[in-house]
Amino acid sequence: MLKFAVLAATLAITTAAAAAESAPPAVLPPALAWSGASEKLIVQSGDPWITPAEASGFQTSPRYDEVRDWLDKLAKASPLIRIESFGRTGEGRELLMVRASTGGPGKPVVLVQAGIHSGEIDGKDAGLMLLRDIAVRGKSGLLDKVDLVFVPILNIDGHERASPWNFLHVRGPEAKGTEGNARNINLNRDYAKLDTPEVRAMVALLRRLDPALYIDCHVSGGFDMQYDVTYTYAGWGKYARHRATALWLEQRFGPTVKAALTRAGHEPMIYPSPIDTRDPQKGIRYSPEGPRYSTGYGDFIGVPTVLVENHMLKPYRQRVLGTYVLLEAALKLAAQDAGRIAEAKAIDRAERPTQLLTRWTPAKEPIGWVDRFKGVAFETYKSAATGRMEQRWTGRRITFRMPIIGQDPTETVALPKAWLIPAAQTEVLEKLRLHGIGLETLATDRTLRVDTVRLHDVKLAPAHDGRIPVTARFTHEQSDATIPAGTVRVASDQPLGLLAAALLEPESQDSFLAWGLFPEVLSPLAGTEDFVIAPILDALLASDAELRAEFSRKLAADIIFAGDSDARLRWLADRLPHRDLFSGVYAIKRVVAGN
Repeated sequence: MLKFAVLAATLAITTAAAAAESAPPAVLPPALAWSGASEKLIVQSGDPWITPAEASGFQTSPRYDEVRDWLDKLAKASPLIRIESFGRTGEGRELLMVRASTGGPGKPVVLVQAGIHSGEIDGKDAGLMLLRDIAVRGKSGLLDKVDLVFVPILNIDGHERASPWNFLHVRGPEAKGTEGNARNINLNRDYAKLDTPEVRAMVALLRRLDPALYIDCHVSGGFDMQYDVTYTYAGWGKYARHRATALWLEQRFGPTVKAALTRAGHEPMIYPSPIDTRDPQKGIRYSPEGPRYSTGYGDFIGVPTVLVENHMLKPYRQRVLGTYVLLEAALKLAAQDAGRIAEAKAIDRAERPTQLLTRWTPAKEPIGWVDRFKGVAFETYKSAATGRMEQRWTGRRITFRMPIIGQDPTETVALPKAWLIPAAQTEVLEKLRLHGIGLETLATDRTLRVDTVRLHDVKLAPAHDGRIPVTARFTHEQSDATIPAGTVRVASDQPLGLLAAALLEPESQDSFLAWGLFPEVLSPLAGTEDFVIAPILDALLASDAELRAEFSRKLAADIIFAGDSDARLRWLADRLPHRDLFSGVYAIKRVVAGN
C-alpha cells in the first residue's frame, strides 16, 4: 500500500506541474476589430526575409538564439547592419545591439530598446521588421542623416523564462518572458541605483552614444480602451526636470508620430496612466518622474526619451505594426530635427538648477480634460475567488469626458554647493562614476562649513527590486568640520548636477539612501555596561534642566516608554555631547554655500 501511495503522490505532483506549464484559460475581453494600412508592412509567406514573428502569424515571438541567428544572417547580407555586444546579463548572455548605418562620422543616433520587461516584447519584433526593410527592402534612405542603434532584448535572462503564465493581461504572443531579470529585479526601476549588469550596460551605452532620441518599448497594464499605441515622456512636459528637450518631445515628436500612426490606421494617444483602473473615469495621471525609470533618467541627463506603452489587450500583430510605424516616424523626425534636438540638449545641459522637487501630491482640481476619451464599457460581477465585485470588459466602444489629474509640489530642497563622500563609500562612488558624474578627490584636509543630516523615525519599506528601501524624517545641522584628505567632492555645478542631487540628497525618493545603500545608519548606538552609562546619564539629567523637563514630559506622555529601561537609556544616550558617527547619521555631508 505504501508503494501505491508514493506512486499516487508522484502522479499528483507530475500532473500539477504539467498543469502549471499548460496555457491558462482564455479570459481576456473580446478584441476590438481592427484593420489598417500598416498591415501592408507584413511580408508574404515564403519571403526569404520573413521574420520569425511574421512566419508564425504573430502567434509566437522568437527566443534569444533565434533572434541572434536571424540578425547574423541579415548582417551578412547587408553592409548597413553591424551587430555588437555591449555587455552581459547576470547569467552571462551577451547583450546585443544592432547598428544600422550608411557610414560617415558624427551622425545623430536614435537608440531603441525592447524587452526591458521581457513579457512586453512588441519592440523586438517591430525592430526586426524595420531592420529588414532598411537592409534589403528599399528603406535605407532612413539612414541618410541618422543612425539607428537597436537593442532587441535588454532583459534576456527574463526573456528566456518564457511561459504562457507570464503577463496574463497581455494579448499575445503565446509565451512571454518575465518582468524581472535573473534576480527578479525590475530593470526599469534600476537606472538610478544601477544594481543590475543590464542597466549598467545600458547607461554606459547612453553615455557612449549620447543619442538624439532614446525610445523604450513597453506594453501597458491598466484598463480596456480603444487606443492601441500610446507613448509618453518624463512628467509629460509640465513636470519635466529639463524643459527644452521636453518641449521638443511635446511639440514635435508627439504630433509627428500621432499623425503617422493615424495615417496607418492606428489609434494613438499620450499614455493614459489611470488613477484607478476599477473606475477609469476618475482620471489619468500626469506627474514628475525620478531617475529610476528610463524616461525619468533620460530627463535628468538631458536626452529626449520616449516611453512606448502599447495597449495590452490589442492583438500582438496590431501592436507590433503600430510600433514599427512609430519607430519609422521617429527616425525620419530625428533626421529632420537633428539641429533642433542638439540645441535643446545643449540648453538643458547648460542649466544649473538650484532646487530639486522631492515630494508631490495629486492636485485637488483637474489640470485639463480629454473631452472624448475613447473607452470601452464594462460590467461587474461577484467573484467567488475575491468575494468582491470584479470587472468584465464588454468590447462595446464608448466615449466619456476624462479628467487629467496633475500634481502639486509638497517638498522641494535647495541644492548645496557640493556633497562630500567619505572614501570608504566605495559602492556609492562607483555608481556615481558609472553615471558619468564629475568627482574631485580632496588632496589635503580642509575645514569647511557643512550640513550634517540626521535620520529620525527610520522605517524599512517592503523589499522590492533587490533592495530594502528606507524612509525617515530628516534634520539638518550646520557646523564647521575638518574634512580629511581622500574625501570625494561632488559639485552641484556640473551638467549632471541635478542627477547627482537626485542620488545624493536624502529627501530624494530615488536617492541611494532611500534605496538602502547606507545600512550603517540603522546600526544601534555603540554600547557600554549599564553600570557605567547609568550614572553618566543621571549626571546629564541633573545638570541639564531643559533636558530633564523634556524627559519628564516624555515619561508622562508615553507609558510604554516609561516602563522600558532600555528605551529610556537609548533616548538619553542619543543626547550626550559625544555623538555616534554612524547611527542615524547620513554619511554624506552637504557643503554650505560660500565654501
